[in-house]
Amino acid sequence: MRGPVLIAGAGAVGSVVGGLLAAAGSTVTLLGRRAHMDAVRARGLAIDGLFGTHRVRGLECATAAEDLRGPFGAIFLTVKAYDAAGMVDAVVPLLDGDGVLVCMQNGLGTLEPAAVAAGRARVLGARVIFGAELPEPGRAMVTVCADPVLIGAQPPADDEQRRAAAWARALAEAGVPAEPTDAIVAELWAKVFYNAALNPLGALLDLSYGGLAEDPEARAVMDLVIGEAFSVARAAAIALRWPDADAYRAEFYGRLVPATARHRSSMLQDLARGRPTEIDAINGYVAARGAALGVATPTNVTLTRLIRARARVAERGAHSPVDGRRSTGVPWKP
Repeated sequence: MRGPVLIAGAGAVGSVVGGLLAAAGSTVTLLGRRAHMDAVRARGLAIDGLFGTHRVRGLECATAAEDLRGPFGAIFLTVKAYDAAGMVDAVVPLLDGDGVLVCMQNGLGTLEPAAVAAGRARVLGARVIFGAELPEPGRAMVTVCADPVLIGAQPPADDEQRRAAAWARALAEAGVPAEPTDAIVAELWAKVFYNAALNPLGALLDLSYGGLAEDPEARAVMDLVIGEAFSVARAAAIALRWPDADAYRAEFYGRLVPATARHRSSMLQDLARGRPTEIDAINGYVAARGAALGVATPTNVTLTRLIRARARVAERGAHSPVDGRRSTGVPWKP
């Protein structure tokens, strides 16, 4: 835990992590979009919501990887899953020889290429299940938190796990609930169960997570998504902590969804803004892995196709006025 910290992707979650680490004494550089970085330079970073109210000044800010000056003792990879590979290539050369790359993406498929690029011993995975948003440039708000961030190495060798424990402790002391885990891959799969059930349906139906659970038809689809994903994980020999899909569903509906009931899918926000979605790292990953393992995943396949189609419709609509109305990427309402 020596050397400065880089937040590679200072959106909402990255800004919260970087800002609170800086407030606790770390030297932190944020790499993010220009409007947000300009506001942070001018006024500092405001953080409020569930992790308290903070105004953090003295953050270094950059808008392009070529402007960064390493080495960094830790790089938190907080970009969306579809941008992870490109960001890894850009920032790994800036990592100190004893530093760590902490991958905080939704979905699966980031850890393996990161380990190839940085070396397995220098990569940690993090399961993030708190939600945040940027109401305006220079301000981040923590809106929901279902569980602590979990940090672990794969495989969980002693030295790597000590570093995972050290960074979990650093985050917790900075005000981000966090714990170490020696089963990070299983925990990331568990988060995929959660995301695969909620994100695409929340985006397609424009319902909060609580609203999805209350609707019997949406709930039936989520049950199918979870069952398929659980079967794929079992076929992949993932050591899950639930004996079966029903046991996971009991925790999902009984604890996880109530803790995030007001949250709306980030996938919905991505579609509304005409941005790519993380569907291929979530339901798409489940579908692809299921196909490779001989496990049928028709519900995950269908949701993946629907989100891809919805993204194409949103993209076309953003460039083509229809009946005098410019599409915003969300259904038009009279």
